[in-house]
Amino acid sequence: MAVYRRSRRHRFLLVLLVLTSVTAITLDYRGVDGGSLDSVRGAARDALAPVQAAASRVLEPVGNFFGGIGRYRSLQQENARLRADLDALRGSQLANEGAERERQALLELLRLDVAAAVPGVAARVISVSPSNFQNTIVIDRGSDNRLAVGMPVVTGGGLVGRVLETSRTRATIQLITDRSASVGVRMTGSGEVGVATGSGATEALKVDFVAATATVAPGEAVVTSGLEGSPYPPEIPVGTVRSTDRPPGAVQQEIRVDPAVDLGRLEFVKVLLWGQGP
Repeated sequence: MAVYRRSRRHRFLLVLLVLTSVTAITLDYRGVDGGSLDSVRGAARDALAPVQAAASRVLEPVGNFFGGIGRYRSLQQENARLRADLDALRGSQLANEGAERERQALLELLRLDVAAAVPGVAARVISVSPSNFQNTIVIDRGSDNRLAVGMPVVTGGGLVGRVLETSRTRATIQLITDRSASVGVRMTGSGEVGVATGSGATEALKVDFVAATATVAPGEAVVTSGLEGSPYPPEIPVGTVRSTDRPPGAVQQEIRVDPAVDLGRLEFVKVLLWGQGP
């Protein structure tokens, strides 16, 4: 009961203060002035100060909420702009990385010391064979650029393959990993010669016709033999010996060679005008 009476007394005081404030404001609005009125206005202001502070604290989140609604659209637009700027920056970075990779590939071709005495035509790889049974690529140069069937194709790393067929503006290149491709090779350490044949895109080359008694070590470099009648100039890097094996009773070794060139990441190649004259 005592609590109820205190609550009623507080409400009465609050109503009295509000009425006093309204009266002071009304008199002030009508131009009434005086020392007593100033005192009343000051007392009302002081009495209502705690109420104003409490009301400000209560209404502040509400004001922030509606303010946030007003800023939400502008924040959305700002976020969209920032995302667009970030996407553009990423695209520019990727383009720069791609241009730098192409530049390095072209510089590698310019510094090419593989068959340096043989004139050649630089070309861009424009497609790869989708087949698992034929390992070929297509380049953007053809018979109009003096390319012909059988010409060797290289990069700065070594032998890529040979021209399989041409049109006026395009040529198909058979990679050395193709199962029907073969290259006469020589081991640089032992001097043994043999024939490397393709075993598929992801498999090492197989070298035949190396005697079982020959000494060939893993890690030995393998180059084109360039023997008479070979379609390839001599000393072009072909790969590195991965493994050797001598099965009991076999007359030749089983030699596997990893290609010198990463044939799965070709961008530019050089076609050697070999056998066609300058």
